[in-house]
Amino acid sequence: MYDGPVIDAHHHLWDLAMGRHPWLAATAGELGGLGDLGPIRRNYLPADFLADAAGQTVVASVHVEAGWQEGDGLGETRWLDGLDKAGGVASRYVARVALADVGAAAQIEAQAANPRVAGIRDILSWTPDPARRFAPRGDLMADPAWRAGLARLQRHGLVFDLMLFPPQLAEAARLVADHPDQLFVLEHGGSPIDRDPEGMAVWRRGLAELARRPNVVIKISDLVAYDPHWTLESMRPVIGHCLDGFGPERTMFGSDFPVAGLHASYGEVVGTLRALTADLSRDEQRAVFHDTARRVYGVG
Repeated sequence: MYDGPVIDAHHHLWDLAMGRHPWLAATAGELGGLGDLGPIRRNYLPADFLADAAGQTVVASVHVEAGWQEGDGLGETRWLDGLDKAGGVASRYVARVALADVGAAAQIEAQAANPRVAGIRDILSWTPDPARRFAPRGDLMADPAWRAGLARLQRHGLVFDLMLFPPQLAEAARLVADHPDQLFVLEHGGSPIDRDPEGMAVWRRGLAELARRPNVVIKISDLVAYDPHWTLESMRPVIGHCLDGFGPERTMFGSDFPVAGLHASYGEVVGTLRALTADLSRDEQRAVFHDTARRVYGVG
């Protein structure tokens, strides 16, 4: 199994004493079908990440916006800049910009001025069930203002992290086709949240369609959130479908810690992917665990 360097392309950090993460407040309800958030309602700082990742050959990581207070994405970026970078933690950032906002252009420009900011995320995951959705609206990908914001990223060399649910994958494929010069990163393996046969069929079809677009790479991150009673064998067809569609050169690893810690240890998350990529060549394994993230996010 792969034992070379690892870039964790998706994790979060927070200091709850700052009061900047409303979704983690004790009074907040459930979010995105994640269940009880109690175990992660604690500070999670670089030392905590390094403790979880100990022994897993992680050499660098990418911090993805962590639900910081609405309208203050630059505040999160400034906070990250002040953290200890030892061990390569948060070498690059995927920052939050609400692309449909009136001030999106100025926010994108300000974020792009920071050399650690490699990408932008504006979560699209929406379902009719309020307890499962992350996004406030289900029509963002069709909103002209939102699309205008998205169109600004490419000129700044920023990737867009695409987080959505399987019923939205077909629309996402059309969005990606309309922006062929923009690089997209599909998070969480396309979020296969509906585990019944019909739901998984929707996910497989949507993922295959999106995989045909050359300007999309996939991030295998926190699949345990969508399969809380997961086993190595239940993960095999899911990770296999991701790799079959995108290939190792367009696939990267992300832990989504500490959120994934609700369902698995860091070692279990990494170990599962190591086991299920053991048949790949050494170069292909290195692409999944290191090289794709290094190329896409510019990790030095």
